[in-house]
Amino acid sequence: MSWKLFNLLLEASLMTIFVSTVSILIGLVLAILLSAANLSGIRPLQWFAKFFISFFRGTPLLVQLLLLYNLLPVIGVQIPSLVTAIIGLSICTAAYQAENLRGGFEGVPTGLVESADMAGFTPVQTFFHIRVPIALRLTLPALINEAILILKASSLVSVVGLIELTRMAQNLVASTFMPLEIYASAGLIYLVINLVVATAGRQLERRLPGVGGK
Repeated sequence: MSWKLFNLLLEASLMTIFVSTVSILIGLVLAILLSAANLSGIRPLQWFAKFFISFFRGTPLLVQLLLLYNLLPVIGVQIPSLVTAIIGLSICTAAYQAENLRGGFEGVPTGLVESADMAGFTPVQTFFHIRVPIALRLTLPALINEAILILKASSLVSVVGLIELTRMAQNLVASTFMPLEIYASAGLIYLVINLVVATAGRQLERRLPGVGGK
């Protein structure tokens, strides 16, 4: 295993990190909006949110990516593989993050919501200034775990033609016939990335009040 080959894997891992990070952030925004729909009391919005969460949690990510990759050209939408991968990962993680946040929203003290109402907060202000921050604090460990899962699941975006860490490893194996060395190196890179995310998550948990902080 030469440094040149390992360096190619490191460069490809930057794409993995970029796609995963963008997808997790977009997914979090979508998850908050889905949670807002669930709490809105408006039946059509609640039905849409429940269907969205059930569908994308109930079908494999690989199938979702393949469906998205083949569906968009049929309806006349041509987008780069990078955008397809981000869309696919984002909507998938949004469903899981929304389900994680559901428990957090249920844990928001009723007294705080009532106090916000008495202070003249609108429902939207109460949701974004009271409910969302508390729900994020309460569900932070689950959200960090979801981020790690998405980092690992990003290996599936190779099916839409994106050259990330797993796809680069496959290409190098095909050209060098060194599967053990290359896949072991790719696995090591994934491990280091996930350990960094897990460590950062634990530090954040300790610092945030209501999670692990004092």
